[in-house]
Amino acid sequence: QKRVLFTKLIAELTLWIFEQGYEVAYDRDGLKHMAGSLHYQGLAHDLILYKDGSYLTFTEDYTFAGEKWKSMHPLCRWGGDFKKKDGNHFSVEYEGRS
Repeated sequence: QKRVLFTKLIAELTLWIFEQGYEVAYDRDGLKHMAGSLHYQGLAHDLILYKDGSYLTFTEDYTFAGEKWKSMHPLCRWGGDFKKKDGNHFSVEYEGRS
């Protein structure tokens, strides 16, 4: 059920980001995540944002999307809030992990 929730919410966020005048792409979720990552369970995704043709690389560039994401559901977590900032990470909490 959480995978279905995550898929619905990330799709809604993606469309909302486009509506804000940005371009967005899903990062390649391959072998780069730590063992046990929610990426491998379909509960997290990294988004790549572009504005006026420029790739946005700083956590601060993603704050508007992170704030929107967190407002969408109580389980939504944004990597910009992590101790080790990961601004393009969007997930739903599962078993205490984000």
